[in-house]
This record gives sequence, structure tokens and C-alpha cells, in this order.
Amino acid sequence: MDSPTHGTELQDPFDTVPPSMRPPAKYPKWPFYLAGSLVAVGIAIAILLTITLPYYAVSPGPVYDTSDFVTVDGGHISENGELFFLTVSLKEANVFEWAAAQLDERVELAKVEAYRPPDVSEEQLRRESLALMSQSKQDAIYVALTKLGYEVTLIGTGALVIDTIPDSAADGVLEPNDIIIEMDGETVAFRSDVLSILAPKSVGDPVRVTVERIDGETDEFEVDDFELILGPHTDDPPKPMMGVLLDNNEPIVEFPVDVQIDSQNIGGPSAGLMFTLQIMDQLTPEPLTHGKRIAGTGSIHLDETVGAIGGIHQKVFGAIDAGAVAVLVPAGNYDEAVVAAAGRITVVRVETVDDALEFLETL
Repeated sequence: MDSPTHGTELQDPFDTVPPSMRPPAKYPKWPFYLAGSLVAVGIAIAILLTITLPYYAVSPGPVYDTSDFVTVDGGHISENGELFFLTVSLKEANVFEWAAAQLDERVELAKVEAYRPPDVSEEQLRRESLALMSQSKQDAIYVALTKLGYEVTLIGTGALVIDTIPDSAADGVLEPNDIIIEMDGETVAFRSDVLSILAPKSVGDPVRVTVERIDGETDEFEVDDFELILGPHTDDPPKPMMGVLLDNNEPIVEFPVDVQIDSQNIGGPSAGLMFTLQIMDQLTPEPLTHGKRIAGTGSIHLDETVGAIGGIHQKVFGAIDAGAVAVLVPAGNYDEAVVAAAGRITVVRVETVDDALEFLETL
């Protein structure tokens, strides 16, 4: 019997067998294993994407030119220079976003409770945020016009109850649309008055609240008095909480100049300073910015002070991304802002509107 010669190709033993009678061909198994693994990974990723953690990923939000929002009758928009207000983006973090935030200096992880107390719904939070913006716009117009020498009349008519927090002192006592007009004998003209009256009090203290409430049968206002015992704050237990979400009841305002601020669906009070500067800019002959691009943030108060805000770390990055030469920040946020800026943008400490104006004069 002859042995096969080295290098001779072996013939398929089924070459002479009709195709219909041959056994099925054998295919490699690795493609099936690979496909199965990819499907498993895809399913795992899909599941992980649906799992949200008790954290918000806080990142820089859109940067807006205030001149797109503010219209002043008889005013003019400066052709050179911009005044930007800054925002943050909040998103409930999933596993992948949580991991990505560890590697991105622009993003911070914050517990959901830091922005939304456990007993406050997303809708309640949205309504209060819009209420804060509404107050911020009114205060910005008032401060800007009075700063320019106009006489403005602003008469508060009370603090409007949006809703109450379950199991709080106000729950089951105060009702949505109640108007708080007095607390412990002190007049409440604005929602800020409620906070001022509560500030020195402690958990367990009583507080007498006088409200105007619409009678469901007559549709007329009735005045009612209630005594509430202050409970612990959901975010900071040693501090007292009445347990109400408030807005300003429609004030009586008489502005000598028609100013419209269309804030669209943006909430929160932190654009107040920049709205104030934009109104003033439109009513002065020369641009406040001297042709420069200026970003800023901070709430505005009727006494012209600028209040601290949240998300300063992300807002500084927003200002850098916008190409601003400087960012105006509240005094209470200054140290954190300087750390975030790391020399990449000029950070200006602003305690009052005058501080902002003095800096702008140096440009």
C-alpha cells in the first residue's frame, strides 16, 4: 500500500457522495459565542441605563445673553459687549453618568435631597423655582430703576401658599392659594418676610399665622388665624420649618418705565444681578461692559445686595466656555469660584450692585 507523498492534498472523503446524501457541514462555533456575549452585554447596559442613583449629576448649563430676555421701553441694546447669565443642568444620574462624573472636573454629584427634599415633588419644586424667578425679575426691575434715579412704587400684598409639605406644621392647616398677610403680629408683604420672621425661631416654637382665604361658597376672601408649632427642617433638622412652598402674592407695582423680562421656562433667582445690569445698560448712553463679554450670577434683593446661589462651580465653567473675560459672583460664593476658575477667568467678588458697577468701570 503506497503512503501519501509529503505535500499531497488530502481529498474530501465525501467527494464521490451525492450532495443529498452528505452529512451537514460543520461550522465554527465562535461566531455564535460572540453574538451571544454581545447580546448579553447589550441587555446589561440597557438595564443599567434604567437604574438611577440617588444623585443628581450637576453640570454647566446653557449660557444666555440677557439682552435676549430683557426689553426696556425707550431703551437701547448695546451693539458691543454682552451680559450673560449662567445656569446649571441637573440630571438624575445612572451608573454610567455617575462613573463619568468621577473623571470630569466640570461635573459634580449631589444627593437628590440637596436640591429636592424627600417630601417635595418634582412639580412642586418646578413651581417654586419659577416663583423664585418671578420674584427675581420684579426685584431686578425695581433695583435697576431706583439705582438710575427713577421713583418706583412696590407694594407687597402677602405671601401666596403654593402647597404644604406632608407631615409638616402647615400640613392640613394652610391650603394652596392662602395668602399669608401677618405672622406673630408682623405684616407679611412678601415671601421674604416669612423667612425673616422665622429666622430667629427654634423647633417647637409656636407661630401665629393670619391668612386671607377664599370662601368656596361666596368666592370672597375671609381672614383666618392659625397657630402652628414649628417642626424640624427636612434638610437641616436643627432649623425650624413651617412646611410651606411660597410665592409672592401679586404685588401692586408702579414702574415709571415699562420693562419686560421673558424668562421663558427658566427658574430660580440667580439671574437677578445680570437682569439688573442689563436693564441699566439699556437705559444708559454708554455700554456698561465697554465692549467686553461679561458673565455673572447671583440673586438680587431690594436693598441692592447680591445673594449667594447654588452650582457656582459649574457656572464658572459655563462662563469660561462662553469666552467671558470676567465672571461676577456673589461674595458668599467667591472662594469656591476662585478654586473652580484656577486662573482661567477673572473672578469678581460682588456683594452689592455697586461692586459690579465699580468693576465694570475699570474695563
